[in-house]
Amino acid sequence: MEAPESLDQLRALGRMVWLGPAHGWMAEPEEVMGALSHDGFQEVKYETARLPRRPPTGGVWQGLNPRTGAVASAIWVARAQSERPLMFIDIDGNAITG
Repeated sequence: MEAPESLDQLRALGRMVWLGPAHGWMAEPEEVMGALSHDGFQEVKYETARLPRRPPTGGVWQGLNPRTGAVASAIWVARAQSERPLMFIDIDGNAITG
């Protein structure tokens, strides 16, 4: 599936990088959620997984575009502290791939 315009901009700026062997994206969740929101998706669900007194180890975000009825989902898993999280993004069940 073709990525929305704002996700394409993140990719063009090197802020979202495809990791082929992992079948996911290396990106900051806040930037991806912001890009999806900019493209008309309104947040429906946002949850993080965390241990007490530690940064989140992962999370999920879902948004609905009220104009088109499309649903976007982003799931992320923390990686080594120095690396951006691994993200999986789909729209209406179709994966956004590199």
